[in-house]
Amino acid sequence: MKHDIIEGGGLSYAPCRYGMSRIFFRGPKRDLETPYLAFLGGTETFGKFIDRPFPALVEREMGRTCVNFGCVNGGVDAFVNDPTIMAACHDADVTIVQVMGANYLSNRFYSVHPRRNDRFLRASTVLQAIYDEVDFSEFTFIRHMLGALYDRSPDRFDIVVSELRAAWSARMRNMLGQIGKRSILLWFSREELTDEPWQSRDKPLSADPLFITRSMVEGLSDLVSSTVIARPSDIALSQGTTGMYFPSLEAKAAADMLSVNSHIEASAKLIPKIKESFVSSMII
Repeated sequence: MKHDIIEGGGLSYAPCRYGMSRIFFRGPKRDLETPYLAFLGGTETFGKFIDRPFPALVEREMGRTCVNFGCVNGGVDAFVNDPTIMAACHDADVTIVQVMGANYLSNRFYSVHPRRNDRFLRASTVLQAIYDEVDFSEFTFIRHMLGALYDRSPDRFDIVVSELRAAWSARMRNMLGQIGKRSILLWFSREELTDEPWQSRDKPLSADPLFITRSMVEGLSDLVSSTVIARPSDIALSQGTTGMYFPSLEAKAAADMLSVNSHIEASAKLIPKIKESFVSSMII
């Protein structure tokens, strides 16, 4: 990710790092010695192209320091093995964890880049045996690779999906266990949280978060204080890129992002649950 000012309005992400973590997060950098809320997640939490993503909106509304640990194209792997970030989330008054896709994590079949989890590194010998006709050296990005495998053999691809889901559930339990129960799961997506087959969705491999079902999320309920479903309204989605800041060359990427009003709606749904967490833990 480039850490410069975005053309079109002077939006700057003010990139910063915390402790020994190698991930650049959205700034300005916050003081972790004072009480704060932590927000952990992918591109939506980071707020790419958005002046005030939902963590900043929560901060403004509640008057509490909010630390944005969002990572563009980040998955669970970007955080679960990062002691600095796991400790920071554990020490937060409340940690909001965005549900991220099952495709962006290393598993028995393939490895992803440890921080840029959308990048494909290598296929295991097991996956190469399942798809022995595929040249995996052709792939740089995970979605491209998964799309090619699905097109080649939907039946064999079911094996891959099952592995990704199992790896995601195990990795999420690990991560949430490190964070502790003062955490809230956030489903922030234009997709419905459902147990319907993933193939039934429009452009199924473009869905985000990918391969996650309601049962998988509900299976984590013993590790969190609550779950918030923030699926943007039709009105919010119809806003498109209005109010976003992006270079002209990234107009298509911006159109795929959730709108400014989607972030406003998400913050409005989160705030009551965060307040409930404060009451239940006697923070206020």
